[in-house]
Amino acid sequence: MGAVCSVDRLASEAGIAMLHQGGNAVDAALATNAVLAVTAPHLCGMGGDLFALVHDGSVRALNASGRAGSGASAERLRAEGHAVMPLLRDVRTVTVPGCVDGWTALHELARLPLSTLLAPAIELARTGFMPSPLLAPRLPDVPLEVVDGLVLRPGVARTLEAIAAEGRAGFYLGEFGRGLVELGHGEYDEGDLLVPNAEWVAPMSRDVFGHTVWTMPPNSQGYLLLLALGIVEGFDLPDDPADPLWAHLLVEASRASGHDREEVLYDGATPPTDADRRRAFIDPDRRSELDDLAAPGGTTYLCTLDDDGMGVSLIQSNALGFGSLLWEPSTGINLQNRGIGFSLVEGHPAEYAAGRRPPHTLVPGLVTYPDGSLRTVIGSMGGDAQPQILLQLLTRLLRHGESAVDVIAAPRWRLATDGSGFDTWRAPTHVAVEDGGPWAAGLRSRGHEVRHQQYGGAFGHAHVIDVEVGAAADPRAVIGVALQD
Repeated sequence: MGAVCSVDRLASEAGIAMLHQGGNAVDAALATNAVLAVTAPHLCGMGGDLFALVHDGSVRALNASGRAGSGASAERLRAEGHAVMPLLRDVRTVTVPGCVDGWTALHELARLPLSTLLAPAIELARTGFMPSPLLAPRLPDVPLEVVDGLVLRPGVARTLEAIAAEGRAGFYLGEFGRGLVELGHGEYDEGDLLVPNAEWVAPMSRDVFGHTVWTMPPNSQGYLLLLALGIVEGFDLPDDPADPLWAHLLVEASRASGHDREEVLYDGATPPTDADRRRAFIDPDRRSELDDLAAPGGTTYLCTLDDDGMGVSLIQSNALGFGSLLWEPSTGINLQNRGIGFSLVEGHPAEYAAGRRPPHTLVPGLVTYPDGSLRTVIGSMGGDAQPQILLQLLTRLLRHGESAVDVIAAPRWRLATDGSGFDTWRAPTHVAVEDGGPWAAGLRSRGHEVRHQQYGGAFGHAHVIDVEVGAAADPRAVIGVALQD
């Protein structure tokens, strides 16, 4: 079975077209992501970062997240009165974008020329596309060109053409890179752009529910998913996920796994794996007394599978919506604000400093059978809530045996704040229950503050391709689509 899931039909169609042309799952993922970089600037783009898991007989993990520029200084920010990283319109939150380095690294595993893979995105950027229902309301507030109802991105088309012709140099040392250095006013120099941001790293995994679940190591927060799954597996879960006890135990597992995230997550960290110890703090009848630990951001997830069983789980992000709300002026590429993950605490291992990668919310997922063969590629956008969303999806899939459509369609909860969705580890939380979720009364009776929230992207845009139960794209993305070859 060949399949592609993404938040945009145009992107999924580009991926399927590459499978039809003899490409593999990596080809499909690259073409899909390139189209999304054109049509979904509110979620992702070449100014953002990328993580990917690839299964081609074994599991590979690609970290293509960018580093702070050579001008980074936490001391300067503290002197200006900042206690945390600025959120918007400050170039110091813009790490050197890793996306294009991720593309070029992934292309080593592809079959088709980069020019072929980028062609659908180039055509859409040059000739225009109808904005999605999620992008259209935001057009008046951002510098995108609209002609006769179509969004045109000529600078993005030029940049994609340069990448097709010159590889990473066409991006980092070309029109975009020169503009970024100028925009940074000392935050970056050309040397920062010469250093590749993508590297293949050892993935993290945990055996759970008769399978092995894989994700990214730090600087990703993927360890939270594995730790929470380990906690949950040790409980006698209700057979019916509609039981409030089911939600309570998963909520508590998320809180227990993440309450110390701010202290233990940084680039190169060895994250905690002590599921049994943390499970012991959880009371099935009451909310536990832990430091609290989620909300949507500018992120998109896609997954692909080819007929040979190769699978790709890829997540690409601006961080918050359009990112920093800064745009490289020559190409019109918007810039992420992934630097909001840095700490300004003096001496913290994630302190904002030149060459460092910030803690990341991005959590791609992949599941294998005990023999190592691929079962599932899965993931979701959702800011700090990504591990919580995947915890629910994987528990439904692996513990309860639900179909892909049912897993994606089922109501969700998330730990939430009244802030940006990237401040969960610092702020008091409540449990947001999606409209249709059956757990509110049972959670309240166990001591949780519960608020109902409208069905939609605040609970992620999740996609899954599972060799047993099919493929499904999240209707919360409005135009998300799963296509099969």
